Amino acid sequence: MSSALLPKPQMRRLLARRMKFHLFGAFFVSLGCAALYKFGVADPRKRAYAEFYKNYDPMKDFEAMRAAGVFESAPPK
Repeated sequence: MSSALLPKPQMRRLLARRMKFHLFGAFFVSLGCAALYKFGVADPRKRAYAEFYKNYDPMKDFEAMRAAGVFESAPPK
């Protein structure tokens, strides 16, 4: 009589069912992290580099380092 009241436990495919759930969850969490990194870190970094090199003059920077005595092969004037 008590066996009719309790449902039988599922004994097959327990691991497969849990793995499917966790696999999809891990996929969506990693996709979210990748999107957050791209839009939160990578794109602002690209914009900052582009803005820096828009006005960057390497010869002016070289002359400033040369005047400061950074280079041994190019002595200050």
